[in-house]
Amino acid sequence: MSVHYRSCNLCEASCGLEITVEANRVVGIRGDREDPMSQGYLCPKGVAWQDLHNDPDRLRHPVRRTAAGWERIGWDEAFDLVADRLLQTRARHGGDSIAFYLGNPITHGWGPIILIPMLLKALGTRQRYSAASVDQQPQHLLSYLLFGSPLLLPVPDVDRTDFLLVVGGNPLVSNGSIMTAPNIKRRLEGIRERGGRVVVVDPRRTETARSADAHHFIRPGTDVYFLAAMVQVIITEGLARPGRARDYVDGIAAIESMVAPFTPEAVSEATGMPADVIRQLARDLAGARRAAVYARLGVCQTVYGTSAYWLVHVLNILTGRLDEAGGWMLAEPAFDLPVIGAKTTDLIGYDRWRSRVRGIPEVAAEFPTVTLADEILTPGPGQVRAMVLVAGNPVLTVPDGRRIDAALADLDFLVSVDYYVNESNRHADVILPPTAALEREEFDVVFPAVSVRNHVRWGPRVVQPAPDTRSDAEILMALLSRIDAANMGPRRAKALDQARRRLLPRRLVDIALRIGPWGVRHRERLTLRKVQRFPHGLDLGPLQSVLPRRLMTSDKRIRLDHPVVTADWPRVVAGLEKATVDARSEQMLLIGRRHLRSNNSWMHNTERLTTGSNTYSLLMHPDDGASRGLADGDRAVISSRVGEIAADVRLTDDLMPGVVCLPHGWGHGTRDGVSWLHAASLDGASVNDITDDQRYDPVSGNAAVTALPVTVRAATG
Repeated sequence: MSVHYRSCNLCEASCGLEITVEANRVVGIRGDREDPMSQGYLCPKGVAWQDLHNDPDRLRHPVRRTAAGWERIGWDEAFDLVADRLLQTRARHGGDSIAFYLGNPITHGWGPIILIPMLLKALGTRQRYSAASVDQQPQHLLSYLLFGSPLLLPVPDVDRTDFLLVVGGNPLVSNGSIMTAPNIKRRLEGIRERGGRVVVVDPRRTETARSADAHHFIRPGTDVYFLAAMVQVIITEGLARPGRARDYVDGIAAIESMVAPFTPEAVSEATGMPADVIRQLARDLAGARRAAVYARLGVCQTVYGTSAYWLVHVLNILTGRLDEAGGWMLAEPAFDLPVIGAKTTDLIGYDRWRSRVRGIPEVAAEFPTVTLADEILTPGPGQVRAMVLVAGNPVLTVPDGRRIDAALADLDFLVSVDYYVNESNRHADVILPPTAALEREEFDVVFPAVSVRNHVRWGPRVVQPAPDTRSDAEILMALLSRIDAANMGPRRAKALDQARRRLLPRRLVDIALRIGPWGVRHRERLTLRKVQRFPHGLDLGPLQSVLPRRLMTSDKRIRLDHPVVTADWPRVVAGLEKATVDARSEQMLLIGRRHLRSNNSWMHNTERLTTGSNTYSLLMHPDDGASRGLADGDRAVISSRVGEIAADVRLTDDLMPGVVCLPHGWGHGTRDGVSWLHAASLDGASVNDITDDQRYDPVSGNAAVTALPVTVRAATG
């Protein structure tokens, strides 16, 4: 029996694990008390790692589709088949006829992050899609526009703040989210112990709201007007104190005229928030010694996602919180992904090209998923004919999932890198299953860049992989070497492949650490060997002031009144009248929710994560239920422009009247041909069977899946 230490990669918190292994089998997992970030905290997902690792439904060898069903094949045969079909597609239809869809698990390991850009370049395609454009693209776009890189993402310094305003986020369930903060519950409690306050603005009294000092309901989709009104109060009452930001932020004066129409009284009816509440929140934010505004899905997943999240930046800058302790700060990761990404990929940019069918601009070299089905189903030059799915399940995660389902079935060729036969890759021609995370060395290159405290950690292999299996990095390198051979000839491709294998991951990580900020600028002089001497992780201390030095704009300045934002502002102004009229109607608005034990759709095959309160139901206010003849436990039908689904009703006053709420990531039993048997046995439909791919933020392309207009009626029969 042996004990190993790793970080959990099932969500962004990346809590430390203490893993007990016997006879090469995981027999116990608990929180690592010596981990400097999580200090022994572990949510139920971390404990369930052994379920996922030992899951009998998990694929461990390549399979291909045949008339008789899935057939196991060898790795070399599988790699040759996939490479040949992708190259044939490119030869017939061009590079952009091949698309990639990337699910969020790719961010938890070095392999996909480093190798997928190489594979895209080798194939000559710009057709890259990911879960980011259903989730967070406004944040990436604004980081690029204001700071010069989509990967420079500020986070609230929760360990030192005195006032945290949470808008449209639920960090107690997400364990953060674009904010790596293990044991966020304890961190929020620390704010109150210091005499500070946590305030939540959300259409639902979420888990975070129930533990906060105050919660205020807001009508879904109107965050942009609430935030604009807060800015208006801060400016007109003379509360703006940008502090050091004045030295490197331009365009502050232009904000006053932009927000002038949005007084608290003008937005009160549209938002459902009393004017005096909005005014007091603005004063509290400006008056706190140390404060920060944090916003997530409820702000990003709207038709005004970019403008709304821009106002989060404006509030933090105007009140002097940017780059200040306890405020709105940037991490300085040991593996400096923003800098490395800028030098090695084409991620830095916006609107350099547009989608073929709808003309939506790319953000950080990605097209929005709302137009993925268009690109597959619409004939013409550049039509997507083949697709590579990596750790993704767009049928359950992308708006109008039924249309996505039909589009995937229409492809000439589909290959998937995944553990399971899921709702999307059941249409695949080949599935290449990687080893699980505990079976390979890992190094987190993403989440230290959004951490609330600087840290670094190497993840050793915990158990030996089964014979004849491959990691995700080995799968991607095998495909890349075959594409390279077609592009440059076998001899050069072989030499390049050998060089990559010598470099990745250890030599690359060591080089990155040596040339990174903690290898050059700080006294730590980090190397991989030094990091490996700290099996529980190495604490590099609290966030530090790094601006304007860390800015990646050409002039090392922030233009707050960026032309991309100001060009969209007339649409925001014009929308207030409609939002006010809509607030007077009886139209129901749908919002989503997640559970602490459920990270999207790919964790539903373990029983311990799909019991208790983590079940599928429609939350509705009792008054809305009564007006529709619905009692607690009744079956209801929820309809939108694109379809309808059914769910059992749970009445609760935790929800704002006029709002209904469904969980994300369910619907496994609604489609045949999946391999995860426990997930398929669960009740529940996919909320994305009724979300609308025509609703999106036109600036960032992010899907507007929240504030979806729906009708709700009692089910019959």
